[in-house]
Amino acid sequence: MIDVKKLSEVNLAENPVIAQMNILGHEQLLFCNDNETGLKAIIAVHNTVLGPALGGTRMWKYTNEMEALNDVLRLSRGMTYKNSISGLDLGGGKAVIIGDSKTMKSDALFRRFGCFVDSLAGNYITAEDVGVNPDDMVSVSKETNYVVGLPGKSGDPSPVTAFGTFMGMKACAKHQFGSDDLSGKKVAVQGVGHVGEYLVKHLAEEGAKIYISDIDAVALKSVSEKYGATIVGLDEIYDIDMDIYAPCALGATVNPETINRLKCSIIAGAANNQLKVEAIQGGEMLKKGIVYAPDYAINAGGVINCFGEVKGFVNSWALGQAEKIYDTIYNIVDRSKKENIPTYQIANKMAEERIEKAISNK
Repeated sequence: MIDVKKLSEVNLAENPVIAQMNILGHEQLLFCNDNETGLKAIIAVHNTVLGPALGGTRMWKYTNEMEALNDVLRLSRGMTYKNSISGLDLGGGKAVIIGDSKTMKSDALFRRFGCFVDSLAGNYITAEDVGVNPDDMVSVSKETNYVVGLPGKSGDPSPVTAFGTFMGMKACAKHQFGSDDLSGKKVAVQGVGHVGEYLVKHLAEEGAKIYISDIDAVALKSVSEKYGATIVGLDEIYDIDMDIYAPCALGATVNPETINRLKCSIIAGAANNQLKVEAIQGGEMLKKGIVYAPDYAINAGGVINCFGEVKGFVNSWALGQAEKIYDTIYNIVDRSKKENIPTYQIANKMAEERIEKAISNK
């Protein structure tokens, strides 16, 4: 698998593309371009040992193509670990579409993207992610069968992702506070999009004191009014007095600039790639006594939901599997404390052990 120490020392942006693939252990990259529709996308297949690569498609206004490449490589690698630690017979993949999701979407663009997905002949199965919704996936499905998260089937995976995140948060609380009851706990939720809002709902129902921040002022106002959450500024959220920090937007919010500002004893959220550099921030949190729920383990509800659609299972199956994220996170934190090893390393070990076992059995 991947030498995490080596990865932490390498600036991916300074390496040729295939060198980056080698560092992260990728199998395949597909660069997609279509002048007629304006489509510019990258599909990354990281690992298919356990099964076809499954991971969502993100549409984002990246600063440049290298930023998009870096994102899709890291996200697809995360999907390999997420699918493995969740016990799913799936590999890891991801796709990014470079563009503004508010102004550039069209049926034609997503249909053309579907053609590129189909060209991989089932090696990659796509779904929605940031900037993409189930209706967009309908357009993709007009050109390929390798798509999940469609309306009328498993649909929006956000509720299952949020539920699994909530259960993982409770598991962290059991370790850190001696009880998984979150009533009265101060929780800061960064990002109140689909997943974030559902998470706030669960927290409100449990009686937590909730703080929220987001770049979308309209969403903030709506969520605040629905659930009695307190709105805080985008930068202010790192400095408030809280028990739990729940990053539910983009990644790398736990970084050298924020880690010494965070006044929390648990970090448990739904965002991907929450640590800017695993080998650095992961170790620092262990030293500080902060319990960190590895992102790909706690936010696996969405891919569990998609796997249920692939297999034709009913929605209640996905919720039942997402509930088991409590046990997964509890066991990761337990091993971390007993072995004095950062939680991300424990999670990586668990995911890699399953993949290595599959390789040895072939």
